[in-house]
Amino acid sequence: MLHLFAALVAASTGILIFAGGLVTSTESGLSVPDWPNTYGYFMFFFPLEKMVGGIRFEHTHRLIASTVGFLILVLAAWLWRAEPRAWVRRLGYVALAAVITQGILGGITVLWYLPDPISIAHASLAQIVFCLTMTIALVTSGGWTRAYATRGAAPDDAVLQRVAMVTTGLIYLQIVVGATMRHTGAGLAIPDFPLMFGQLIPPHWDAKIAIHFAHRLGALLVSLAILATTGHVLYHHRSRPELRRPSMLLLILLAAQVTLGAMTVLSHKQFIINSLHVVTGASVLVTSLVLTLRAHRARFALPADPEGSALRTSLDMRRAGPFGPANPGPAGDHA
Repeated sequence: MLHLFAALVAASTGILIFAGGLVTSTESGLSVPDWPNTYGYFMFFFPLEKMVGGIRFEHTHRLIASTVGFLILVLAAWLWRAEPRAWVRRLGYVALAAVITQGILGGITVLWYLPDPISIAHASLAQIVFCLTMTIALVTSGGWTRAYATRGAAPDDAVLQRVAMVTTGLIYLQIVVGATMRHTGAGLAIPDFPLMFGQLIPPHWDAKIAIHFAHRLGALLVSLAILATTGHVLYHHRSRPELRRPSMLLLILLAAQVTLGAMTVLSHKQFIINSLHVVTGASVLVTSLVLTLRAHRARFALPADPEGSALRTSLDMRRAGPFGPANPGPAGDHA
């Protein structure tokens, strides 16, 4: 049950990122000028008939954000009560702190009239919240925990570990550059694709053109890094479905993301396409993170259990139901 709930929270976070992309793409960030209320109403009591124009996008984003925040609160409490691994419990606490900070940044962006640094930080932190919830969903899954008790189930490939880590880092940096491009109005600073003003390199420069060019250059670097990572997996670990599946998904998402990026420019930032570009980029990030964590899974193994039962018992405690048994105490400090 805990894993299913964690997966629900991760999926809800992805929906929140899409909703945030809609707010930015439709320039609806100041459609509701007050916070935390909505035109003086308590958020959840705002009349549906008043949700028109940009208010519909901004208020819906707030409702989804509040729901995700509550779900992460429940998840953190559930982990505290039922998760035997201390580091997984800490992930829940960090996720809760991150989503609270995210909400505060969202309020500041409204009250301070969308300052670029705060808006960029708000968008960038959303990706970290997504990564945290996806990590919790992964490490509470049966496939992850069964690997502890299965000899040879966790690969220990140092090259893959390094390449996957670098790839995930590059993807996150690319997303930050993309957020900078969106919030500084540089999304159409270079209006054609794949060329740039009809040339391979822009013939003239300003700050917005430089940001847009950096995003395109970053897309090339990320693509090469993803091809290197997935190529290594498919050549050396094709018999391992836990590595092969995210690798194949990563390639599919990369193709979709490049296509959506081109369509965003060619459609002059059509808001649905632009928002899909945002959430697909987030999906690329968390897929690469899952692959990275699985590549490092051998490092999370617990000490051997001679009877083969104590580990399974402790990991199954969280499946006893919502908020399950109490925190097991010292034994919970295992990896």
